Amino acid sequence: MRPIRVAQWATGAIGKTCLRGVIDRPDLELVGLYVYSDRKAGRDAGDIARRGHTGVTATRSVDELLATGPDVVLHTPRLQVPYETHDADICRLLRAGVDVVTTAGHHFPRAHGPAREAMFLDACHAGSATLYGVGISPGVVGERLALALTGVSVDLDAVEIDEVLDARRMPDPEFVFRVMGMGGPVEALDTGGELPVLYGKLYRETLLFMAERMGLVVEDVVPDHRVVPASRDLQVAAGTIRAGTVGSTEWRWHAVVGGRRVLSLSIIWTMEPDLPDYAGRDEWTVRVHGRPGVVMTLNLVEPDDPTSRTTAAQFVTAGPVLRAVVPVHEAPPGILEPPVFGPYQPVARPVLQETP
Repeated sequence: MRPIRVAQWATGAIGKTCLRGVIDRPDLELVGLYVYSDRKAGRDAGDIARRGHTGVTATRSVDELLATGPDVVLHTPRLQVPYETHDADICRLLRAGVDVVTTAGHHFPRAHGPAREAMFLDACHAGSATLYGVGISPGVVGERLALALTGVSVDLDAVEIDEVLDARRMPDPEFVFRVMGMGGPVEALDTGGELPVLYGKLYRETLLFMAERMGLVVEDVVPDHRVVPASRDLQVAAGTIRAGTVGSTEWRWHAVVGGRRVLSLSIIWTMEPDLPDYAGRDEWTVRVHGRPGVVMTLNLVEPDDPTSRTTAAQFVTAGPVLRAVVPVHEAPPGILEPPVFGPYQPVARPVLQETP
């Protein structure tokens, strides 16, 4: 059996980790590399990935990328405002007959209504291709781990997911200051701004995927955000964050079912992990309220390799992408939604009638 022909799209921190993963695997053949930077265009993929010579040259042309004949594209560009920024590129790849594994959202397009889902399905069927959105969160923590955990419950009242990310090591200034909103005016991150809209669309997909698998009808998704100013000037990998500007963001949403907040998702990113609200907290905490109540915590362990520049956060995002290549390529055309075994679902109890 021939190796699966893979092209890498974008070479940021996650993209380079995926690129190295493709180069290192004998069952995958790197055939193309798309980059956004003129500085990277024309360079050998191995040079960009800190690997040996590959003979694959980075390009800024989608036509040139498609001409390499990839079976699968690993699409790992930076998340951008608006959320729909990457739609046209993804649909173009799908229509060209290329399967797409993306980290730029698109985990559950149905969460945004039938028209958005139909746009991607039409592209998939036009090219006999498959779309799959994945990452660690969204992608695994809520959609896989939390859902599986609900299956131990006899009765379930609510599920809460908290993510607390120490963002100090994030190196990309454009992402940190523009997309995460760090270092800007606190008042700019109001609930009607572009970033709350961006993340509301991204994480709505997690909540509605979970709700659908649990057989819940969501009446509303209610935002509940908080912005915390930096207590002092902070020097982080991406630059300087001045005191009084945005130092931490708490994006939070509640899915309302039957008039109650049944599913809650908190995404907390902080440049001051030593603040009392964040110090000592696990990176992910899943709380299932019911019978029994269950708490699961998840933390990343940094690689024990002083020569490696790759962080645990990069590995944990790239891992699900690389693992998806074969299943996505073998899947039928459409949007891939992997099954979840045995999540909790409410069961209608029969009405007992008294014996006359």
